[in-house]
Amino acid sequence: MASGDEKVFHPSKLNENVKKTQYAVRGELYLRAQELLSQGKEIIFTNVGNPHALGQKPLTFSRQVMALVQAPFLIEDQNVRLLFPPDAIARAKQYLSSMPGGIGAYSDSRGIPLIRKQVAEFVERRDGYPSNPENIFLTDGASKGVSQVLQSVIRNEHDGVMVPVPQYPLYSATIQLFGGQLVPYYLQEESGWSLDIDEVQRQYDAARGNGVNVRALVFINPGNPTGQCLSEANLRSLINFAVRNRIVLLADEVYQENIYQDERPFVSARKVMMDMGPPVSTSLELISFHTVSKGPIGECGQRGGYMEFTNIHPETVDQLYKVASISLSPNVGGQVMMGLMVSPPKPGDYSYARYVAEKKEIIDSLRARARIMTDGFNRCKNVTCNFTEGAMYSFPNIHLPKRAIEAAQKAGKAPDVFYCLRLLEETGISTVPGSGFGQKPGTFHLRTTILPPLEKMAGVMATFQKFNDSFMAQYADSPGYGSSQGWSRL
Repeated sequence: MASGDEKVFHPSKLNENVKKTQYAVRGELYLRAQELLSQGKEIIFTNVGNPHALGQKPLTFSRQVMALVQAPFLIEDQNVRLLFPPDAIARAKQYLSSMPGGIGAYSDSRGIPLIRKQVAEFVERRDGYPSNPENIFLTDGASKGVSQVLQSVIRNEHDGVMVPVPQYPLYSATIQLFGGQLVPYYLQEESGWSLDIDEVQRQYDAARGNGVNVRALVFINPGNPTGQCLSEANLRSLINFAVRNRIVLLADEVYQENIYQDERPFVSARKVMMDMGPPVSTSLELISFHTVSKGPIGECGQRGGYMEFTNIHPETVDQLYKVASISLSPNVGGQVMMGLMVSPPKPGDYSYARYVAEKKEIIDSLRARARIMTDGFNRCKNVTCNFTEGAMYSFPNIHLPKRAIEAAQKAGKAPDVFYCLRLLEETGISTVPGSGFGQKPGTFHLRTTILPPLEKMAGVMATFQKFNDSFMAQYADSPGYGSSQGWSRL
């Protein structure tokens, strides 16, 4: 029998890109949290944007329709109208008639035509410009679409993709997996994680000078993990940059309904591009992503998403259709949930009032939690945090004393990992170290969701503050180090 190091699938013989790939959201902290959970410790999982796991309730209409689509025999039951409203029954019948074999059968590799049409109608209502269902692919969450696009964009180790830093590690992990180069452009923490187009140009020029062929640029709006909302001016700058440098713009817009202030509403890149008119509106190569995992619907486990191609060469769309066909079809339940997200009950429908009330309750609660969390972090010693304008996260800056950094080095840990592990062990709060998202050298952060229930949020923040202030006292460099307000640089 072959010894361990002679096995074909031995770790030493794996694809090097697989071995180099890191994904911090489910990394060391998450694995330790799972160990503690198995030992009976109460864990507050704020490491991942998973709304239902932290108590967000499903939207009633969506689940009613899903129940009938999953079990169509219920529609024929004489008691069905006692249990389900008429518009839910009608919608379930509509979906069932559009998919031969029902939810248990494969669909077209791009997704069910009816639901792609509903997505196109949603995009037109949102942006004011027509959308072509043939340029919309339904996917297993937005992540699957991102992966398919990056796999097609990256041809070899010289191809680069620009990504905002801090970034969602889906991008760094996928770019590494496909053997490309991540080209970072830094968001400006001191001005609310703002986007500086001069910084984008500097990083682009530097990458080109180092022999990197920059082929695409990613932006996340609202931001993950930073929670900022881009202005129309920001979007115009990015669009002009992409057109000028002939690169594809990848618009990660999965948090477009998660907005917690009124000054900067969400505006899609597609709308801004179309408003700019020709030649920009006819030349920018734009791919936009959305999902059912976020927003008031929050159906992460359903794995529904879409990507829309704008000004992408038809033969390229055909090639991506071929790639999608390798998986036969996106999961059909996720497609139905996408249809329910983009085509909700309308005014006058039986379920409309309840649907609107449920959505409002969720967003109002998230808005309150965003404020409680931001204010809570800013009351902590040596912690500063920009307000979460959108998305589901806070990304506070932890100004670690020199002695804490030395203790982390002695323990063989990155300083923010050391801090987050201590936080987890002592409080059960599971977060993600900022180093997993990228951060400017010499700064340390953590990412946490704003998803703990509103009634528990004050307690969570009180627990965090008690831990943090004790930690800072333990490792204080000198009496009076740092402060509970303002910046305290090392």
